[in-house]
Amino acid sequence: MPAERLRITEIFHSIQGEADAIGWRTVFVRLTGCPLRCVWCDTEYSFYGGDWRAIDDIVAEVASHGAKHVCVTGGEPLAQKRCLILLTRLCDAGHDVSLETSGALDVAQVDPRVRKVMDLKAPDSGEAKRNLWSNLEHLLPHDQVKIVIASRADYEWARDVVAEHRITERCMVLFSPVHGAIEPRELAEWIIEDKLDVRFQLQLHKLLWNDAAGH
Repeated sequence: MPAERLRITEIFHSIQGEADAIGWRTVFVRLTGCPLRCVWCDTEYSFYGGDWRAIDDIVAEVASHGAKHVCVTGGEPLAQKRCLILLTRLCDAGHDVSLETSGALDVAQVDPRVRKVMDLKAPDSGEAKRNLWSNLEHLLPHDQVKIVIASRADYEWARDVVAEHRITERCMVLFSPVHGAIEPRELAEWIIEDKLDVRFQLQLHKLLWNDAAGH
């Protein structure tokens, strides 16, 4: 039987720049391909190309870096169905595994040991219509919902959606400004003014390495 494979854009060892594992030394496994085209996307290089890699080889390369934390990202990793196998294998190997996913594809079958960092797409992304709202039912307390905000209108949409769906009762909610679109301090002040129970975050990797691939 042929080895189970995934198309991989890159595997690299860096510092986690966002979500609740921010600052930890982390191995990133970036899968190729994404069905969305968010206006502000900073990983368009992962949409095409990549190399087919056996899941056994991916797990072995991750282990070679000696890091507890592993982040499976993209693109949209769940666009490749065998991503679910990789997530379980990494958990079985003893890693603390997170999955960065767009919120447009079903997360119901993701191994419950994985910390899902799931986007909700705000209007300025151009992809808000792709939000799969049923995914909210599959979020566990260790998961996180991330909303990337490019304008005051995005902020108000995010604020209202979080309240309407009572998302903070399910899991942590992260608000992050689009790099170069709004001033981070402005978003922070809106959150303070409205007394929101959300976590403000900047992308640490952008502060350290800008948009360099492999970080």
